[in-house]
Amino acid sequence: MRHYDLVVIGTGSGNSIIDSRFDDLDVALVEHGVFGGTCLNVGCIPTKMYVYPADVAEAVRHAGRFGLDASVDKVRWSDIRDRVFGRIDPISAGGREYRVERCSNVTVHQGHARFTGHKELVVERTDRSGTDTISGDRIVIAAGGRPAVPEQIASSGVPFHTSDTVMRLDTLPEHILIVGGGYIAAEFAHVFSAFGTRVSIVGRSELLLRSQDETVAERFTATACERWDVHLGQEVVRASGGGGDVVLELTDGTTLRGDVLLVATGRMPNSDLLDLDRTAVPTHPDGRIVVDDQQRTPVDGIFATGDVSSPYQLKHVANHESKVVAHNLLHPDTPRRTDHRFVPAAVFTDPQIASVGLTEDECRTAGHDYCVKIQAYGDVAYGWAMEDTGGFCKVLAEQGTGRLLGAHVMGVQAATVIQPLIQAMTFGLGVREMATGQYWIHPALPEVVENALLGLDL
Repeated sequence: MRHYDLVVIGTGSGNSIIDSRFDDLDVALVEHGVFGGTCLNVGCIPTKMYVYPADVAEAVRHAGRFGLDASVDKVRWSDIRDRVFGRIDPISAGGREYRVERCSNVTVHQGHARFTGHKELVVERTDRSGTDTISGDRIVIAAGGRPAVPEQIASSGVPFHTSDTVMRLDTLPEHILIVGGGYIAAEFAHVFSAFGTRVSIVGRSELLLRSQDETVAERFTATACERWDVHLGQEVVRASGGGGDVVLELTDGTTLRGDVLLVATGRMPNSDLLDLDRTAVPTHPDGRIVVDDQQRTPVDGIFATGDVSSPYQLKHVANHESKVVAHNLLHPDTPRRTDHRFVPAAVFTDPQIASVGLTEDECRTAGHDYCVKIQAYGDVAYGWAMEDTGGFCKVLAEQGTGRLLGAHVMGVQAATVIQPLIQAMTFGLGVREMATGQYWIHPALPEVVENALLGLDL
């Protein structure tokens, strides 16, 4: 059995832990999939590289309202795909090469790791050439997550795609069936419809993006129903077909037929693939590994970070947690704690959506004495210039104190527009101080934030 000072399972944010500060340690790095993790290979980066040309296509189609006659003459799907992965695949390969060839203190084990005992693992090599048995003084579990697929689809024998595979399609579908109503479904619905594909969505809830603030969910659902073929409050009772002809039967008797099926029903942590019971690391009912605010599991010397343990399946959260883990590995006597107070998130659909803090329903449930203001993009000069009719900024603040409780933006560049509100919440800047204590560039889109803040009845 090969023993290491440190074992890291996963090469997403886990890989970033191993910097020059660890050069004097003997480190094992284990990866069972593509080097670089979800964000680089099948998540944040490639999806947004598809979203951007989709945004461009939609902008061209709507150029007529500005006096511009323009059209999308052709969508070269293979060129779009190859632009994305022609950049991403070399980065993944280069990252692996760097660890294998240029980091003398790091041994890369390409294969699937399972615990066999306390801080002991067996790695089944990806190339099927055998196994490696390793152990470590300290172990970081950064094994990520994977798409969750409903059993009635998984067991049907019908070919389907998930977010892991759909971006590498050889041809653009004519009609894509999307099962799921969350952020993955919303983003890919935008991408494929912008490229000319007919989109049908099947969602269990009565609203799309139901975890968002109620105003966002309601308005986005209304917009989506105008653009796509949306079936809400429905589940798939039977899936059949194949070979470019997939058929879904829904609970209300509706039958949908398309040439590609995308399952976007959420993601699950990979904890169930690690035999954690062999080393007494516990999990939550949803499968997430139990950690404290220092990213420590209850087993001394074993840490976990990212999607395998975090309630936030977001790359910026995984990066933050990994920085905490790295510090705590190096400085156990002066540990740092993760800060999950104000975690922002964005959905890169059309219109774009961003949020931070509490939703209005969460404010009510928590019993906050709050006030709310919804400010339309079209009420500020830049929104007016864009002829925007649906974008808005919604802010929630505590009555009297002016403390920001939550913010939600739906519209062009929402993920950028919301950033000053994230900063204000993080550093405790009150509504009045934020609105009146600084210049707001005129005429710029962030004025929608300024006006929303000024409109709060404190």
